[in-house]
Amino acid sequence: MAEAHQAVAFQFTITPEGIDLHLSHQALTEVYLSGIRSWKKRIIRLKNSVITGVYPASPSSWLFVVIAILATMYTSSDPSMGLISKIQEHLPVSEVLSVHCRTLVSAVVFSTLLWLSLIFTMRFCLKQLLSYHHWMFEQHGQISNTTRVWVGLVKMFSGRQPLLYSYQGSLPNLPLPAIESTIKSYLESVRPLMDNTEFERMTTLANDFENGLGKRLQWYLKLKALWAANYVSDWWEEYIYLRGRNPIMVNSNYYGMDFLYVTPTPIQAARAGNTIYALLLYRQKLNREEIKPWLLRSSVPCCSYQFERMFDSCRIPGIITDTVAHWQDSDYVAVYHKGRYFRLWVYQAGRLLSPREIEHQIQRILDDSSPPLPGEEKLGAFTAGDRIPWAQARKEFFSSGVNKRSLDCIEKAAFFVTLCDDEQGMMGDDPATSLDSYAKALLHGKCYDRWFDKSFSVVVFKNGKNGLNAEHSWADAPVVAHLWEYVLATDSFQLGYSEEGHSKGEVDSSLPAPQRLNWDISSQCQERISQSLSVAQVLADDVDFHVFSFRDFGKGRIKRFRLSPDAFIQVALQLAYYRDRGMFCLTYEASMTRLFREGRTETVRSCTNESCAFVRALENAESVAVCQHLFRQACEKHQLLYRMAMTGSGIDRHLFCLYVVSKYLGEESPFLKEVLPEPWRLSTSQTPVQQVELFDLVNHPEYISCGGGFGPVADDGYGVSYIIVGENMINFHISSKHSCAQTDSHKYGTHIKRALEDLLHIMSSDLKEPPRSQNQTGVNQVKAKKDL
Repeated sequence: MAEAHQAVAFQFTITPEGIDLHLSHQALTEVYLSGIRSWKKRIIRLKNSVITGVYPASPSSWLFVVIAILATMYTSSDPSMGLISKIQEHLPVSEVLSVHCRTLVSAVVFSTLLWLSLIFTMRFCLKQLLSYHHWMFEQHGQISNTTRVWVGLVKMFSGRQPLLYSYQGSLPNLPLPAIESTIKSYLESVRPLMDNTEFERMTTLANDFENGLGKRLQWYLKLKALWAANYVSDWWEEYIYLRGRNPIMVNSNYYGMDFLYVTPTPIQAARAGNTIYALLLYRQKLNREEIKPWLLRSSVPCCSYQFERMFDSCRIPGIITDTVAHWQDSDYVAVYHKGRYFRLWVYQAGRLLSPREIEHQIQRILDDSSPPLPGEEKLGAFTAGDRIPWAQARKEFFSSGVNKRSLDCIEKAAFFVTLCDDEQGMMGDDPATSLDSYAKALLHGKCYDRWFDKSFSVVVFKNGKNGLNAEHSWADAPVVAHLWEYVLATDSFQLGYSEEGHSKGEVDSSLPAPQRLNWDISSQCQERISQSLSVAQVLADDVDFHVFSFRDFGKGRIKRFRLSPDAFIQVALQLAYYRDRGMFCLTYEASMTRLFREGRTETVRSCTNESCAFVRALENAESVAVCQHLFRQACEKHQLLYRMAMTGSGIDRHLFCLYVVSKYLGEESPFLKEVLPEPWRLSTSQTPVQQVELFDLVNHPEYISCGGGFGPVADDGYGVSYIIVGENMINFHISSKHSCAQTDSHKYGTHIKRALEDLLHIMSSDLKEPPRSQNQTGVNQVKAKKDL
């Protein structure tokens, strides 16, 4: 292996005759090629830094400006209006240069300053243009002339062929809402959840806060908003994620699933080989910044800073707070199989191993029959339990020696891979139940066969099904979804498999075997592992999961009503929850704020006065016309709230930051003290399909991603993730806890199906259509297929 070769590349012994040198030419060649690869990466990073630094201009434009200035000067005119002469007078080396050289150098200096000024001006103009968000509030097909002009200006000031991070310097900062608007919006959001007495009390608390302490806290936030690129993101990462002392498994981490109907190969090692190779291809594109920035409506760029820590990163436990560590490109991945940990080198002689070679190496691990070392099998339970015991154990047992070296190997790996010895996916006589088991396997597994601290862990099951589990602090789900879409598409449509199901490519017979990691885990440490595992196991056993595909209709049918598919589904979730619990609840829907620099998420409070009015009207058997009118009002209100959240006018991140400032100042606010702990009994999120061009759902309708999900946020609530696939399918992932007698994921799933059908029936009567539709994408033809 590469590490072993480097260790013995240079050896010497002391003899009576002198020093006897032994050189390994093969190892020295490996070291040389590894160094070349490292320097190539540095050069690429330097080049990309220059290109990104001068965007929206290009480095070649500097030469154009210089030539233009010099050409103008040779026509006996002075384009600098005397500035070149001033520069010439103050040149530090004017005594040793001729007059012609001084003039030339002065012209180049002036051209460079002019070029930098033009770049600054273009970037400033683009930043101001990107601060315009009125376009988002216009209806489709009714674009104003102002927006048309704005689109043209954005395209004019945007450069060509942007790299991933090219727009970062041109993105506007997240605006700080006025405290008056935040308080007003908050009171409006809780009105349907409170009776008159409670609402009057909360209104009094809110008004006292707004006119008193709130103004002082707002002043500090204004200073931060002026100074920092984003007044929310750093505090959000630290206090919401890294300072949490409870297990991140289930509570924070989330998962992504494989294709719903297709398993490209039943060979576990082959699927792992293609998956690992596709992930490393994505990392290459990421390092070269070849991934295209995400553009809304093909014009408006979104922030890409979350991509920076996707690979080679790990969450490090601490007593008070965790940290996210990020290293340079690792040339290996960490692999877990049957209680053993391995280091799998993915580069040989400076080149990336082929998919077939990675499969060969994975098969070596699968064929390794060596037993786990004492305490090794369940070591990963540390990352699944409470954070403080893990931080203490890491400092006590893993700060030196062989344990530190092996732990460093895991934490510094490109990513983590788990080879499971069980089968998952939609299979068997009860596919619905198998999907529920599949979700739980990805969310928590055995509680010790994942490294939950890694930025993401890939899971490959015995039957070739795969998935991933992602840590949440470094990035949000859409960023990981972008990666996973690329991996699934590359695996199936570009890399492919042989007729026997193996990965493609040749195998170098001289590949060293994967390195088995060694551990020296004491009995005291093993006892700590058992304690963490018991905590994690109780949490995992309490999770009630239900995954299902709704195929009666999808966004194609919803758009015919001129409604937002997301708003349609959100109102359906409100209706389903009311039928499930007989009440309304505070509802969380995640919305992104990546239109701003370092933006992450904002909350859309989906339970509104309008949605509650519609639900009550429907349940009270009001006329169809009344229900239709109220339903449209509810959808329009939801869309308004969603757009306000995306454009920086949300309320929850503002309230959160006000609370943080109050804690720094040692001030107690009765209003904030009641607002922040309010439970989100219905936490929802849509997983967007961002790279539709990678999948051909017309010719290959069976290649449909099942999406992903997360655990419940409240002990007595539901976590609902959904993905709108194609025109005629919506996949739902519902989580809750068995320990709560009032929640049942399967029951709530049934209510969601019924709510969607009822909403379609109401709106179809307006178009005089049958309420049910047959799926025309071909999904029905393959829905009975079992995994290969």
